[in-house]
Amino acid sequence: MTTTTVQNQTKPTITTPVKPQKNYGKIVLTLYNCLLPETIFKETPSQSDGLDIETETDLRILGCEMIQTAGILLKLPQVAMATGQMYLQRFYYSKSFVRYPMETTAMGSIYLASKVEEKPCRIRDVINVFHHIKQVRAQKTISPLIVDQNYIELKNQVIKAERRILKELGFCVHVKHPHKLIVVYLQLLQYEKNKQLMQMAWNYMNDALRTDVFMRFPPETIACACIYLTARRIGLPLPNNPHWFLLFKVSEEDIRSVCSRILELYKRLKVNPEELEIRVESLRKIYQANRHIQAQKERDAKIEEKKADSPSASTSKDSKRDTKKEKSPKTPPLSSKYHTSHKKRERRSRSPYDRKREYSSKRHKSRSRDREDRPREDRSREDRSREDRSRERRSDDKRSRVSSRKYDDYERSKPRDRDEKRKH
Repeated sequence: MTTTTVQNQTKPTITTPVKPQKNYGKIVLTLYNCLLPETIFKETPSQSDGLDIETETDLRILGCEMIQTAGILLKLPQVAMATGQMYLQRFYYSKSFVRYPMETTAMGSIYLASKVEEKPCRIRDVINVFHHIKQVRAQKTISPLIVDQNYIELKNQVIKAERRILKELGFCVHVKHPHKLIVVYLQLLQYEKNKQLMQMAWNYMNDALRTDVFMRFPPETIACACIYLTARRIGLPLPNNPHWFLLFKVSEEDIRSVCSRILELYKRLKVNPEELEIRVESLRKIYQANRHIQAQKERDAKIEEKKADSPSASTSKDSKRDTKKEKSPKTPPLSSKYHTSHKKRERRSRSPYDRKREYSSKRHKSRSRDREDRPREDRSREDRSREDRSRERRSDDKRSRVSSRKYDDYERSKPRDRDEKRKH
């Protein structure tokens, strides 16, 4: 027995150039995962663009306040206003305040939330309400918004902002609000008749929308934290043996962290919106200038790569162009359409008028073909006698029409003569 060994031949591997991947939003939301990971809170896109943390939090608070005020003026339910604020908060954890203006994003978020919560409003009303809020805050004379080109551009920007929010959230617009949970939990604790406790817990819930609490903790924890904070504020004892929040599977550490974040909101000083706009606008100009410089560098790099890859191709193209210029122009051949039309005309019976027209078309084509080869003197002569030839053609056309009519009358009269001869 002889054994044969086959050696594996290694094939040459072909390496394909890898295209650079685009950086999209980092938020991945589903019905079961409505919270953001801790890595996103460490460095947001706004901070990477040079915006400090204090200015970013002030912009978030200002945007949520504008949505709340606009929702009240538009007579929207509190659920729609809360949904719009959560859209704004989530969006700016994947995009930067420097690249996308806050005001148009706030308009797009409340416009989208009104449709999600089945209380749709017109985009014109949203723009008018935000314009009114801006005038009141700046203490200006209230004047209506003029429908001009600026209004149309703003309307298009709001529509684009709505689409951008949907894209970044992955079209997962489902939001679980803890407002209903407060009522259910107080009913279980038998405090539903205490209106002060109910109203204050509801107010803490609405204020918590301006913080990042809803992106860090589930709604059950936030509802328990609002009840816990209200009870401590009023001085109302709650069951503690065992603790009441253990019934809802919530830890005390999470409740205290939520309460501390809500209380920090009341310690912040009010900021002038115009100052925030000036800060963001300065950073936006720097970003646009850097982007322009980077784009120019990429274009220059591409041009250099093309020159380095094909130096011989460019020289060969130039040589081909030179040879083409040296060659004399050739007369174009007869078109096939002319021959086919000529054959079709031969098959049918032609009148003298058709023959005359065919002959004139032949002469015209031959003149147009030979016109380039003739000297300039002949061309000038032809141009001078153009009017005379046009007159002759008109007269020839008239004569041919008359002759064609006579020919037709003659042809019609032929069968009549034959019939008369037969009768005789």
